[in-house]
Amino acid sequence: MNKRAVPLTLLIPALLAVAFLLIPLLGIITGAPWSGLTERLTDPAVIQALRLSLVVSLWALVISLLLGVPLAWLLARVPLPGKPLIRSLVLLPMVLPPTVAGVALLQGFGRRGLLGDRLEALGVTLPFSTAGAVVAAAFVAMPFLVISLEGALTGIDPLYEEAAATMGAGTLRTLWLVTLPMARPALVAGAALAWARALGEFGATITFAGNLPGTTQTLPLQVYLLLQNDPAGATALSLLLLVVAATILFALRGRWLPVGGGGGGGGGGGSH
Repeated sequence: MNKRAVPLTLLIPALLAVAFLLIPLLGIITGAPWSGLTERLTDPAVIQALRLSLVVSLWALVISLLLGVPLAWLLARVPLPGKPLIRSLVLLPMVLPPTVAGVALLQGFGRRGLLGDRLEALGVTLPFSTAGAVVAAAFVAMPFLVISLEGALTGIDPLYEEAAATMGAGTLRTLWLVTLPMARPALVAGAALAWARALGEFGATITFAGNLPGTTQTLPLQVYLLLQNDPAGATALSLLLLVVAATILFALRGRWLPVGGGGGGGGGGGSH
């Protein structure tokens, strides 16, 4: 379709879609308090929230990798009974309203939840703690990693793994040395998206972990707090998060995510 005229019935809605997505982002850029931006972003409370956001999101990424990579491999390689149901459960946190996700975490890991008594017996208290913020972020972020990696692993020819097995490599060694390197683009993209999702998490965190400065108040929660009495400050922090998100997408563009009509970032098992 490179040299064919684009029908106006398609062009106009497409341009409206771009404008619909772009105008709010431009609003953050034009509405940011540029004259005092440095002072706002270097405020001790902002630095504290930024540091906590990095700690929470990075730990959430670690949990997502440790648990999500094996799950993605199982979904892609093992004929599990009820696999469609398992995959649906993995996707569920992506479509749940964030506050519902927070309530689910309270009912699962809260003091009166399913595992509350057992966790308290071990001396573990998750609600309204930094650990709880990590759990909330990992809960909503892990599906991005699992779905991205599973798609890539499914596209890799199992013959490569079978060849490694005939040479004496065990399952874990094959996964580490053969499978994951071939799926690296999807793994990196999934990890980046999971980290970005964890960094921007709000609803599940405020419901499950609260909004405690220095403990659970990450940047998105501080944006919400500032919006009530300092809209300019909220816009400044929103700009910071927007820059982070745009940087991630720019870094992934072309190398890890599909551009144009090319193939996806699934590792290209057949090309190796």
